[in-house]
Amino acid sequence: MNRIIRVGIAGLGRSGWDIHCRLLEPLSDKYGVVAVADRDKGRQQEAAARFGCRTYGDLTSMLRDEQIELVVNALPSNLHPSGSIEAVEAGKHVVCEKPMAVRVADADEMIGAAKKASRTLAIFQNRRYAPDFRKVQEVIASGKLGRIVMIRLAGQGFGRRWDWQTLQKYDGGSLNNTGPHVLDWALQLFGPGKPEVFCHLERTLTCGDAEDHVKIIFQGPNAPMLDLEITSACAFSQERWLVMGTRGTLSGTSRALRWKYFVELPPRAVDERPTPDRSYNREQIPWIEETWSRSEYTGPGQTGFYLDLYGTICHGRPLFITPESVRRQVEVLEECHARCPLPRA
Repeated sequence: MNRIIRVGIAGLGRSGWDIHCRLLEPLSDKYGVVAVADRDKGRQQEAAARFGCRTYGDLTSMLRDEQIELVVNALPSNLHPSGSIEAVEAGKHVVCEKPMAVRVADADEMIGAAKKASRTLAIFQNRRYAPDFRKVQEVIASGKLGRIVMIRLAGQGFGRRWDWQTLQKYDGGSLNNTGPHVLDWALQLFGPGKPEVFCHLERTLTCGDAEDHVKIIFQGPNAPMLDLEITSACAFSQERWLVMGTRGTLSGTSRALRWKYFVELPPRAVDERPTPDRSYNREQIPWIEETWSRSEYTGPGQTGFYLDLYGTICHGRPLFITPESVRRQVEVLEECHARCPLPRA
């Protein structure tokens, strides 16, 4: 039988209010928001009107609420490690917003604290549920594209930001803000090994002291090369996906994908004789072309995160997105920041 998990949300900003509240509200047979914490009185009143919940001015005060079972840590990024540790030590299960951490030592402390307290620590890598990502995984796993040689992921736009997420003191910047989504996809597609990383970070249009232009390339034995770009300085955005394989290629956006591939080519041997008419080699490739549209997707989308988490907390099912899997991402974040330090304001 289902029961209601009582939730406390810490931080009612973009993530806490616009994402977590929106995802939890329709799951009222499984979750109930019973408390919120935010220092802004207006936000507290807004949440009380929406959920009829108790309100607190800070996380520590909310953690004294014995009715809360699950805490959503949607505080600023620099408070993700400390807030999550405080919550599990208070006996709460935790959903921690991304980035989980930007230092491996902090990630390890979070994982260790959750295990010691026998609490669930779930990192909100919600894009692992994205329909386009799941379709890309499916196409790659089918083998239709052959051995995957390179995957390019682009998150591009042109514009300035001047909020707290542009400041290093809050662990802001495009690498920590947008990077966890793209890196999570990339590491899932890369495989279990540890990649060799190249990184370039730069400030372009941002008003803060953190980067808004990120280039990461990583590779490793028996794995495809990953080329990741996150930038605020591209006025002609390219498609999100480009997957190159030895039998074909996939490309597309979050809403539509296309791929073409061949099943077999006739055998050929190297021929050192001059080519006819001094031309380049040419042959007709028997392409098979397929497409996918997001309108075809019937899964739960991002709600799947909370549906899976419910199964973990209430029925003991394995956690779909483990903190250990996200720790790999933190390793890359820390390495990139160490290799490309930017001066602080």
